[in-house]
Amino acid sequence: MGPKRRASVAASKGDASPRPSDRSPAAGHARAYPDAHPTTLEAKDRRFRDLYSTPPDFKDLGRRDPDFAAVTKGRELDFCDPGSVVQLTKTLLKLDFGLRIELPGDRLCPPVSRIHLVKWTAADRAERSRTGTTTSYGSRGCLTPRPTVRRVNGWLDLTLALGQAASTPFLVAPSDRGHIDAESLEWARKNVSSNDLGHRINVVGRRPDDALIPLDDLGLDTIDFTMANPPFYKSEEELLQSARQKSRPPFTACTGSTSEMVTEGGEVGFVNRMLEESLLLGDRVQWYTSMVGFLSSLTHLVSKLREHGISNFAVTEFLQGNKTRRWAIAWSFKPMRPAQDVARGTRAAMSKNILPAATEFGMAVPIPKRIGDFVDRLGGAVGALDLISWDWDREALEGTGRAPDKVWARAWRRRKKREARTEDADNPSTGVEPECAFGFKVKILVATDQVSVCCRWVEGFDAVMLESFQGFLKAAARSAGSEDEAQAT
Repeated sequence: MGPKRRASVAASKGDASPRPSDRSPAAGHARAYPDAHPTTLEAKDRRFRDLYSTPPDFKDLGRRDPDFAAVTKGRELDFCDPGSVVQLTKTLLKLDFGLRIELPGDRLCPPVSRIHLVKWTAADRAERSRTGTTTSYGSRGCLTPRPTVRRVNGWLDLTLALGQAASTPFLVAPSDRGHIDAESLEWARKNVSSNDLGHRINVVGRRPDDALIPLDDLGLDTIDFTMANPPFYKSEEELLQSARQKSRPPFTACTGSTSEMVTEGGEVGFVNRMLEESLLLGDRVQWYTSMVGFLSSLTHLVSKLREHGISNFAVTEFLQGNKTRRWAIAWSFKPMRPAQDVARGTRAAMSKNILPAATEFGMAVPIPKRIGDFVDRLGGAVGALDLISWDWDREALEGTGRAPDKVWARAWRRRKKREARTEDADNPSTGVEPECAFGFKVKILVATDQVSVCCRWVEGFDAVMLESFQGFLKAAARSAGSEDEAQAT
C-alpha cells in the first residue's frame, strides 16, 4: 500500500438523512444486489462488522462486475498494474456500497481497506442498536454515538467516511502547497454529486494555514468525531529514502502524487496539529481520530497526549493483507470510556508502554447452589451503595451504576456520617444531582462449573477508581457465594 493523501473527516450531529432517491446509483444497486443491503438493523451491523474480514473472491467479483472481469484472470489480480488496483477499488465500492466513482490516473487510489479505520471508530454497534441508546452505557464502547450504519457514504481522497443515519460527513481538504489541489477537490465534488450524496457530504476546500478542524467556519457547535489519514512523510527525500531501504518493491502499485504523500512534519506533524487544535476545541468534538503508518509515530503521539494530561485515549492496529500494518489513535475530553478491546487494540504497543488504562476486569467464583440467590445478593450489595443511579436487570444478569465518588470505601462512609452530624437543618439539600465520577457496568456470566462476575468502566477519568471498585466487587461476590454455602449447610 502506498503512502496516503491528507484529509480530515468530521461527522456532525443532526437529523436522520433522507434515503437516496429511487434513481440514485445506491437505490439501483440495492435492487440489483439485495444481499448487499440487508433489511434489519442487526443484519446491517453484522454485515458491516464482517466486511473484508476475509480477502475478497476475485473470481466472484468478476462474475458480478464485467469491468473487474476485464482486469483479472480467474482469482488472480496484478497488483503492480495501477489500472487493476483502481478497478478493484471501484468494483468493491460499487458492489458492497452501491457507489460509482471515477478516479484520475495521476492521483492516489484510496484502498477500500481504509474501512478498518471506520469500523474501529464505530466499533461494536450491535449492542447499541439493540438497546436504542446513544451513550456508551448502551454499547460495548464504540467511539462515536449513533452508529446506525446504512452504508459507507464517503470515500474520497484519504479516508472512508462513515455515513450515519444522524450524521453528515465532511471531507476537509487543504488546497495547495503539498495539500489537496483544486483538481482533487473537483473530482471529490463530482463523485459526491454523481452518487446523489450532496445532502450528506460537503467537500470543503482549505488553505494550508487554515484550521484542520474548522467547526466555526462550518457553523458547527459540536461534532461526533474527526477522522484523518495523513501522508506518512515530511519530505520527498524521506519518501525516497524509505523506498530505497525496502528489500523488495511494493506489493501494490502506487498512483499518488508527491503532494498526496508528503506534508510538513509528516504524519506526526499533522496529528500534532490536530492535537493542538483539540486543546482549544475540547469536548466540542467527541473523539479525535487518525490513522498512522509507523508504530514510532503512535509512540510519540501517545507521549504527547500524556504530556497534556489526556487520559481518555485509544490505540489499535490494522493488519491489511498478509504483511501491511497500520495503527490508529483516538482521544477525547469527554468522560465516556471505550471498551477495552477498542481502546487497547494493539499487541505491538504492549512493549512500548503506550496502552491506555484497562477498562475491564473479571473474576470467577465457584458455582453457587442457588444462582438466583447469588444474583440477588450481589445486585443488592451494589444497589445498597450511595449511588447516583443503579439499574439492575435481573433477567439479563447485568446492571449499570453511576457513582459520585468511591462510595464503597470506608472513607466515604465516615465522611457522610460527619456531614450528617454537622448538617444545618435550616440549609436543606438543593436536590441537584451530583456529578458522576465513576460509571460502570456489572455483568454475571453463568457456566456449567463456575460463575464469572465482570465489570466494565464506562464513565470517568480516574483509573484508580476502577481498581478500588474491583476490590469491593470481589469482596461482594465472595460474600454472596459464602452466604449461599452457609444456607445450603
